Amino acid sequence: MDDLDAVFRALADASRRQLLDRLFARNGQTLNELCTGLDMTRQAVTKHLAILEEAHLIATRRQGREKLHFLNPVPIHAIADRWIGKYEQGRLRLLADLKKRLEGESDV
Repeated sequence: MDDLDAVFRALADASRRQLLDRLFARNGQTLNELCTGLDMTRQAVTKHLAILEEAHLIATRRQGREKLHFLNPVPIHAIADRWIGKYEQGRLRLLADLKKRLEGESDV
């Protein structure tokens, strides 16, 4: 499986997206902090975090006894560049062409 496949697989699950949203809101949380208020077992959260880490969507750092989890936006940016950016470029090109045509008609 290539890196983008792992990212798409990780993002396909709503629970993992929820964990990413929580890290976006407050980066550097422990497992206990991430478990708070979730309708998941600690074991399920651990499993989801492992998949997110495998996809490089999160990074971890040990601080004493605790393991802190941090959001890594780089893989999401790569998806945006590859899958969203190229489609957006075409639309922007069409809008630029339309603007040129409209400006040309106003000169007549």
